[in-house]
Amino acid sequence: MDKLQVERERGITVKAQSASLFYQQDGKDYLLNLIDTPGHVDFSYEVSRSLAACEGVILLIDASQGIEAQTLANYNLATKNGLKIIPCMNKIDLPHAEPERVAAQVHAALGYEKEEILQVSGKTGVGVEQLLRAVVEKIPPPSGSSSSSLRALVFDTWYETFKGVVSLIRVVEGQLAHGDKFLMRSTDKTYEVHEIGIMHPEATPVKCLKAGQVGYILCNMKSPAEARVGDTVCSDASVEALKGFEPPVPMVFAGIYPIDASDFDALNKAISKLLLNDTSVTMMKESSNALGLGFRCGFLGLLHMDVFRQRLEQEHNADIIITNPTVPFRVRLKKTPDEFVTISNPSDFPDQSQVIEFEEPVVNASILMPNEVDDHFPGLLC
Repeated sequence: MDKLQVERERGITVKAQSASLFYQQDGKDYLLNLIDTPGHVDFSYEVSRSLAACEGVILLIDASQGIEAQTLANYNLATKNGLKIIPCMNKIDLPHAEPERVAAQVHAALGYEKEEILQVSGKTGVGVEQLLRAVVEKIPPPSGSSSSSLRALVFDTWYETFKGVVSLIRVVEGQLAHGDKFLMRSTDKTYEVHEIGIMHPEATPVKCLKAGQVGYILCNMKSPAEARVGDTVCSDASVEALKGFEPPVPMVFAGIYPIDASDFDALNKAISKLLLNDTSVTMMKESSNALGLGFRCGFLGLLHMDVFRQRLEQEHNADIIITNPTVPFRVRLKKTPDEFVTISNPSDFPDQSQVIEFEEPVVNASILMPNEVDDHFPGLLC
């Protein structure tokens, strides 16, 4: 389901992708709404947004790699959201797969018994039928009613040149059909549905979306600024808004400048369209004596920053210069001793004589390792 060029080149998922699957079991028809999310911690905001639209998760563990940092991070996110978790070991067809060892890891770290861990291979299809059956039997169905007033959560957006802004929604209550008018709660603007559909896995138009379904909507929304992830689509202003998402906290900052100063406006439009697709990036204009006008952008990590740069170059043909990344510092100044000021740009650092103290980010980490490397690991920390 990886659609971006950067994903195919790097062999990683950086953007969550949704797909609706029609499935039949024991003579009954089911519609499964699936979201493929990234694994790397730099794209955890994609995961947290997707979880808000789900009743349960399939926790994939690589049969050759075992439990990784993102396994625990995503497990904790799902647990925090109160979702049903199905542990699943994939890639069991690989020659170097070690399902017994990995199952023991999962039991030790997460508490699941070996019999609870499904084993599948996406390549050969082994175990897929059992996994789909487990999804139907173990994950609860949506609880909303189609007869209630419309309430839907916007959990993803992107921009298409000839169509404008596309919003991916999860209908929590009520229903939305082609030609209906709806209200976006954050802006109090009214729009009309021009096209509505499901991802199957490509965009497939349908007549309407009902409570519990996930799909996309196209309306007369032309500016990326009009679409906000976490917003509520509703029938009128009297409907209570849904709980949105906690904004992500950038951990790495870098300056992005056009090589040619005349391309500043084009770069501004390119970044704005990418921000619609990746709302975890922060942006503010800045000026450099050496590089001219540009933007100060905040990212969730170094990989996140590098992928964003690559997407600017590949998807928007941007010729850019990106400065060395920095982390934010907190500074307590003598003139305001009772408060800290956050500084993300090295040029904004105050004179040392005006500073009481600096604070820099630190990590409180838990490290899991095999017993055989226990004796050697302390030397790596020195």
